[in-house]
Amino acid sequence: MELELEGADLKAVLNRLRRAQGQISGVIRMIEEGRDCEEVVTQLAAASRALDRAGFAIIATGLQQCVTDMESGRKNGEDPEAMRARLEKLFLSLA
Repeated sequence: MELELEGADLKAVLNRLRRAQGQISGVIRMIEEGRDCEEVVTQLAAASRALDRAGFAIIATGLQQCVTDMESGRKNGEDPEAMRARLEKLFLSLA
């Protein structure tokens, strides 16, 4: 399954990933500076949420494409249960 994000969807996902990248850089810097544990964990949680949101945005914008790919796979003889299991695994990877 290839994912093709365009326009506003692509921009939103990239912005979320860049935000997470900046937050992770901040966490690294905080650890190197010996900052307070609570501050580090708070910043790390923010980075984790940004990554989760980027993943959910990719799934949300790519869902139609995934369904189309599944229909195409069905036409090409791919087992519908295998396709369902593959999508379920994808969703659960972000749970």
